[in-house]
Formats: sequence, structure tokens, C-alpha cells
Amino acid sequence: LLALALLSVGCATTGAVPRPFPTPAAARRATSTLVGTALDLRGVPYRNGGANPAGFDCSGFTQYVFAQHGLSLPRAVRDQFTFGSSIAMDAVEAGDLLFFATTDSSASHVAIAMGGDEFVHAPSSTGVVRVERLSRYWSSRYVGARRLR
Repeated sequence: LLALALLSVGCATTGAVPRPFPTPAAARRATSTLVGTALDLRGVPYRNGGANPAGFDCSGFTQYVFAQHGLSLPRAVRDQFTFGSSIAMDAVEAGDLLFFATTDSSASHVAIAMGGDEFVHAPSSTGVVRVERLSRYWSSRYVGARRLR
């Protein structure tokens, strides 16, 4: 067992030249883990003003998830809507922020895109963090998307 441990501490090299960081694959993995973090929080109850796994409101949820990956977001939906780069709906990728008008004509709700037609969010005082489809209730309320990476 000791011999096996000693043999496993060596570092093998392939002689390859290291790539600059981050690689596109590393960026995809980071996005994948960000969405994974969001999905791990499914079922957490909605709590007005909540920003931790005891309960989330929509912007507290996005702020918490991104913070787990070293990305700082403002707390309020309207402030998150001005953060990062604006992107077209047809360019949305997993890990992008999606914004919706639910109480007036400006951004009042935020979610995390999963890719395709799905997103994860903390929807309302009667709900829990969950996955939903954009093509249903939310498409007519969509007001924009932002990319942080």
C-alpha cells in the first residue's frame, strides 16, 4: 500500500504546451457547474428578500448561485438587468440571465437560462425554486437577457 502511494504522487507529463486560461472547454464546464448549482437548489422555498438556501426571492437566487462561482451580482433585479452584456434572445446560452416584466413593463423578475427553452428560478411567494419553459407563460413577459462571462 505504501509503494502504491509513493508511485501515485509523481506527476506525469505529456510534453504538451499548456493552453491559455480559460479555454473554451473550461468556460463550458464553468457554465455547466453554475447551472448545476442552480439545479441543486430546486425545491428551496420562495422567501421575499431571501438570498440563501433557507429561502430565495428571484434576484437573491441568482446572486447566490453566481456568488458560488466567484461572480458578484447586484442584489436587485433592475440592477442585475444593467450588469454584464446584453444579448439577443436567439443567442442565449446556459448560464445567461433572463429577465421578465411581471409587475410592470420593465424587468421585475430574473432567472438562469439552462439552454433550449428551459430556465431555473425562484418564481413567487407560492412556489419553490424550479425549472420552467420559456414558451409558456413567460415568453410574453420576456424583456431581455444578459451574459456575465
